[in-house]
Amino acid sequence: MSKLETILQEEAIREINQILAEAEEKARALLAEAEGKAAQIKAAAERRLEAEKRAALARAESAAELKVATARMKARGEMIERVKRMVAERLQGMGADPRYPEILERLAEEAVAAVSEPGWVAVAPEDAGHLEAWAKERGVELKTDPEVRLGVRVYTKGGDTYVENTLPGRLERAWEELASKVAQVLWG
Repeated sequence: MSKLETILQEEAIREINQILAEAEEKARALLAEAEGKAAQIKAAAERRLEAEKRAALARAESAAELKVATARMKARGEMIERVKRMVAERLQGMGADPRYPEILERLAEEAVAAVSEPGWVAVAPEDAGHLEAWAKERGVELKTDPEVRLGVRVYTKGGDTYVENTLPGRLERAWEELASKVAQVLWG
């Protein structure tokens, strides 16, 4: 080999080495850039996953709280209905209470006072004896009606309208207010 060939060969090797060094430098820069972008993508994905995890956890907690609140309200409603049934059952036994004739008279007085022209008073057959004297004193006809329970029904003259004043009816009318008081007593 001639000297010229050797020089050219050395020059080619230097150029090749320089090109290789530049290529390695570019490759390292591209690799560093790619690693940086990958780290950014990874960090963004981790942040997104963490946010999704927090949101899913918050949704699950809200759903659980809603289920608990629903179950609590249902249990409270059932308890209040149970109290109402107990009160209604006790009312059914009021006919045997020694105070019942006096209560029945008061119910009759209130119902008669609510009607402008009372025609007659209807009571359960078993209650007629309690109101006979009362009806005679007031000049009001007394009739029996098996549908009237624990109270009275006062009809207007002509019988087209009436006012009913019974213990179960009063319980129904007052129950909304009573239910809130029962809830207050039970749960504060």
